[in-house]
Amino acid sequence: MTATDPNETFRQEARELLESLEQSLLDLDQNPEDRDLVDTAFRALHTLKGSGAMFGFDEVADFVHDFETAFDQVRKGKADIGPKLISIALAAKDHVTKLIAEPGVHAAGGAPILGELRSIVATGKNAAPKDVAAVAEPTPLAEGMQSWRIRFRLPDDALMLGTNPALLLAELRELGDCIVTALSDDVPLLEEIDVEVCYLHWDVVLNTTRGQDAIEDVFIFLRDGMDLNIELIEAPPVGVNGDAVAPALSADAPSGASKIKQGGRKPGSSEQASSSLRVPAERLDELMDRVGELVIAQARLLQIASVSDDGSLKAVAEEIERLASGLRDTTMGIRMVPIGTLFGRFRRLVHDLSSELGKDIEFLTSGEETELDKTVIERLADPLVHVIRNSVDHGLEDPVRRAAAGKPVRGRVKLAAVHKGAEVAISITDDGAGLDVERIRAKAEEVGLVAPDAKVADHDLFQLIFHPGFSTAKEVTSVSGRGVGMDVVKRTIDALRGSIDVVSTRGEGTTVTLRLPLTLAIIDGMLVRVGNSRYTIPLSAVEECVELPNAVSSGGKGRNFLNIRGSLIPFLRLRELFKTQAPADLHQKVVIVSAGEHRVGLVVDQILGNNQTVIKSLSKLHSDVETFSGATILGDGTVALILDVVHLVRFGQNFEERLRNMHSGRAA
Repeated sequence: MTATDPNETFRQEARELLESLEQSLLDLDQNPEDRDLVDTAFRALHTLKGSGAMFGFDEVADFVHDFETAFDQVRKGKADIGPKLISIALAAKDHVTKLIAEPGVHAAGGAPILGELRSIVATGKNAAPKDVAAVAEPTPLAEGMQSWRIRFRLPDDALMLGTNPALLLAELRELGDCIVTALSDDVPLLEEIDVEVCYLHWDVVLNTTRGQDAIEDVFIFLRDGMDLNIELIEAPPVGVNGDAVAPALSADAPSGASKIKQGGRKPGSSEQASSSLRVPAERLDELMDRVGELVIAQARLLQIASVSDDGSLKAVAEEIERLASGLRDTTMGIRMVPIGTLFGRFRRLVHDLSSELGKDIEFLTSGEETELDKTVIERLADPLVHVIRNSVDHGLEDPVRRAAAGKPVRGRVKLAAVHKGAEVAISITDDGAGLDVERIRAKAEEVGLVAPDAKVADHDLFQLIFHPGFSTAKEVTSVSGRGVGMDVVKRTIDALRGSIDVVSTRGEGTTVTLRLPLTLAIIDGMLVRVGNSRYTIPLSAVEECVELPNAVSSGGKGRNFLNIRGSLIPFLRLRELFKTQAPADLHQKVVIVSAGEHRVGLVVDQILGNNQTVIKSLSKLHSDVETFSGATILGDGTVALILDVVHLVRFGQNFEERLRNMHSGRAA
């Protein structure tokens, strides 16, 4: 087993802290009066500074220290929060990302950013900040302040590990006025002193408007092995001159004190700290592969047991099936990630596009708790970036045009996710100008995608925007217009076995919906037989099964629809589609499947039952075969192809439209 790289550990933690910082800054852009957001951003900076110093990323620690010092004026209410401050703070966050990614390369680029940040802060509502560190004596408590007693003893090896107690005390002073008393009770005789051991401990009385969490954050990297006692003093003593004074030391803290010892966590927090565990993604992938092999072996065992007279073997096979099913579900659950982890990235994208294009944009999200397989989420980032950029650039009008159209000056882009069966629908909706059908048609005819006299539905025309190089933009911008991005979207979604729907109303806006499977690893499938071959249909797409009526079983004389409780549903004969030569069964079955709002029937010879299906990708030679999305190994060792329901439903809908057009032409 390879040892964990400390630098990679820091980078991973830093990514999470930087994401938290970015989200806090973007939230502050919308809610500048929210002090909790300011505290969250400051805590992220403070933790990042400490981690950088601990792991030897000195450039990061130095830059973040200056960043934190400037931002501290915001935290203390001495500078207003506005768009300029947020923009330069986001630029500073980006610079930290570069320093972490390429140490020693970007150090010089931080000075202009810090200079501008200091300039913005200096012109805040209190241009002359008070030097808190220079306060020698605490002042009487002002309204909203509380007085705290902090007593702490550092671990014996703190000095050896690079901890500087003076810096900790300076950070406490930044929280408010305080009296610091160094206690030397444990200092041994000179000849017994070990220069690497910290013998002093401290007693601090702090007057601050900040809460206990802010005090604990000062010691965030030292809690393991140290003694920390934080006590709220209800009524701080007052001296003869009216100044607050340090209370006499007591052997035991009162019942209201918060004690943190030998591990530095509040009682009960150890359970919370151990409730999650960071695991490398490749280990999850390997676990999923092993579970997949187990499912195949379990199916083989069940096949053998089904033809055996040994009752014990049947019992063991059933027990293993139950355990394998539970292990599969648990493993799948581990791989499922809330899509909100992806949605958060696009707030910054929209914020930057808003500034670049001069458009006032409200960005809304919903369904962040919707879960998807981590593999799907990892590959979704680029397609969503392209769709959102197009919505902002081409979809939303500029403020002048919106006002002329009677719309609010502020445009709206909404990103939403929702579960639908065993798929997730992710929609990007804007309230812009909508797609121009005439312009799309003209461009399609110009490049030869559509014949001039062909009848093409709007839905099919909209799909042309995903054709390589297709663009109706009048000019190429830095954001879009080359007809490349949407082609990437199409190819990525197809590779994920998903589909794309586009709905647009001229003058009102456009909705692009990406429909994706929940997972790419293991699914429940319905095994069917067509001729002598077996195929798997994803069970999540199956709505019901009916028997094919005798009236249409022999060919149907043009009838290619079933009446299911008053609804006409087109059906496809898989025997014809797959050119099966074996004779058909006497009583064929129809499996009704759906994708989105559309349904189609698949005519098969026999329904064999349900099974757990481990998805195996087809080779590159078969990558262009749209009818199948993969293959699976059955219990008897043979291979069954997995039907691509989305493609078949689309094929059935087009087939239905062709029939209707043909009948309407005859009627005319």
